[in-house]
Amino acid sequence: MSSAAHADIRGCMGYSASPTVYELNPLLDPRWEKLVRSHPNASVFHSTNWLRALRSAYGYEPTVATTCPPQAPLTNGLVFCRVQSWLTGWRLVSLPFSDHCEPLVSHSCELNDLLVGMKPYIDGGRWQYMEARPISFRPSIAGMGNQISYCLHRLNLNRSTPQLFQQFHKSCVQRKIRRAEREALKYEEGSSELLLQQFYQLLVITRRRLLLPPPPQSWFRSLIAAFGEDLKIRVAYKDDVPVASILTLTHEKRMVYKYGCSDARFNRFGGMALLFWKAIQEAKQKGLDELDMGRSDLGHPSLISYKEHWGAVGTNLHYWRYPGEGPRSASAWQENVRRRFVPVTPSCVLQMVGGLLYGHIG
Repeated sequence: MSSAAHADIRGCMGYSASPTVYELNPLLDPRWEKLVRSHPNASVFHSTNWLRALRSAYGYEPTVATTCPPQAPLTNGLVFCRVQSWLTGWRLVSLPFSDHCEPLVSHSCELNDLLVGMKPYIDGGRWQYMEARPISFRPSIAGMGNQISYCLHRLNLNRSTPQLFQQFHKSCVQRKIRRAEREALKYEEGSSELLLQQFYQLLVITRRRLLLPPPPQSWFRSLIAAFGEDLKIRVAYKDDVPVASILTLTHEKRMVYKYGCSDARFNRFGGMALLFWKAIQEAKQKGLDELDMGRSDLGHPSLISYKEHWGAVGTNLHYWRYPGEGPRSASAWQENVRRRFVPVTPSCVLQMVGGLLYGHIG
């Protein structure tokens, strides 16, 4: 599509109007995968593997906005998914269930051009809003506001394994790892059906503790099918009982910690610490540069501190919405329903609720 709208060009000297913006299907156009593999800001969330999993599990159709004409080499792009829900509305999200999605652009003016090119979808009334989740870029188009903020933690792996271990917090991390070793916790990794079931059982326990339903198993099956060997489920056992699990994804030179869960009754044995340490050791063996430890709610300082105890560096992560609105927050009655409903609901019902809801909340 082309845009007749003009960009808000404050701070973009030399720009008088927005260039034409085109759209492409990243699952069909090979230029997108080529750009993702070559762009320094590309992440696992830009990959066609992630986009295929989103489409397979939730039916989200991806699209990329770019100023590059068809058949020309692709030098920029902003990827969205179309989320069409009768419950939560129609919107363009970059990207659903992704911690972040950096625009693959060279400067903020280029990002503004792409956002302006997508504005007609919203201004025309068919779509309610569009949302972007950049790490370092700040949109500056009229009407776009900061919706909600998080803290993103990333661990630099460009040090030796012993040096990394020495930087871990002595009591909160090093001692936990040694406790796990003393307790002889068993460790397994892979993507087998057994590991998936053990991971998912722990995930249901953890989501209940957080007063949330779990994502559907179909989502994790879609991830396994899309990523193959680049996805690993890691499980720690105490006396053959699964006590902790994490799911990691690898893309180019980065490993991403995406999901973690545990049975709190066994937390004292250090299962989560063991799993992170195993993931870091593997990342070092593969010559990776970074472990992306994901986003944390600003209202959970204990989780932020936990990630910093590993030596990860936190940065502010802002989600932007057009038209701009205040942060989403659960109303008092919604919170009350969660507190009353989730703790007493059978696991099978919680899983069913998750299967019904998650496609609407991306």
